[in-house]
Amino acid sequence: MKIDEIKALAEIMSGNGVTSLKIDEGDLHIRMERSFPPVAPVVAAVPQPAAIPAPVPAQAPAAPAAAPAPAVSGAQPVDFHNLKEVKSPMVGVFYSSPSPEAEPFVKVGSKVKKGDVLCIIEAMKLLNEINADTDGEIVDICVNNGDVVEYGQPLFKIF
Repeated sequence: MKIDEIKALAEIMSGNGVTSLKIDEGDLHIRMERSFPPVAPVVAAVPQPAAIPAPVPAQAPAAPAAAPAPAVSGAQPVDFHNLKEVKSPMVGVFYSSPSPEAEPFVKVGSKVKKGDVLCIIEAMKLLNEINADTDGEIVDICVNNGDVVEYGQPLFKIF
């Protein structure tokens, strides 16, 4: 029996749902088996690597750009070099308010004083108040209510 005949038998088996085939012709003995149902190929989404930007040719330095105008009249632009991060002192569950029905302790834009309560972290059934360590304004809340936080994870950014 030639290889093309064996391939044809395999295609017939696959196309007709046959899982086992045995052929005996004189001194030739062929036994073919396959699993049933046929295993479908697994297709997985593979993340593509980020595109690497092409190198930018060197140019003469341009004049410095003007600072963008604040989006809200009277708003001061935030100097991100002067931000203070309030980090989690423990592993636990972050709560933004003292109870589910209550207003959050702080929101983005809230003015805080040193010692003000910012949130509660529940760890081992104990509720731990996290206080502001500086005066300023909340410019970012880095976690959501009910999130599990890690030790050292940023919770708030204060300007």
